[in-house]
Amino acid sequence: MGTTRVNFRLPKELLEKADIAAEVTHTNRTEIVKEALREYFEEIEDDDRFNEAVVELYLDDQIGFDVLKEFVGRQDAEAVQASKTILDQGDGLADELADL
Repeated sequence: MGTTRVNFRLPKELLEKADIAAEVTHTNRTEIVKEALREYFEEIEDDDRFNEAVVELYLDDQIGFDVLKEFVGRQDAEAVQASKTILDQGDGLADELADL
């Protein structure tokens, strides 16, 4: 998994806390932020409403299968993918029937 440089602004108090945590844990600010994001995603991925919203993004073609899989897991992502295929085929059939 590659890395990408990201530039963003943080409130001063968060930056100070990150720097103190980095010093205490003998790591760096980047590792502190990465760990905080990992913990955030672990927590939010247990939220059914969040996962439903991610599935909706996939069904609306706003995210790809690989992104869906990262959030909901391979098995659930494959089930959603199969459902999407059926829905897409149904939409195509409805369009054909409308043209008759």
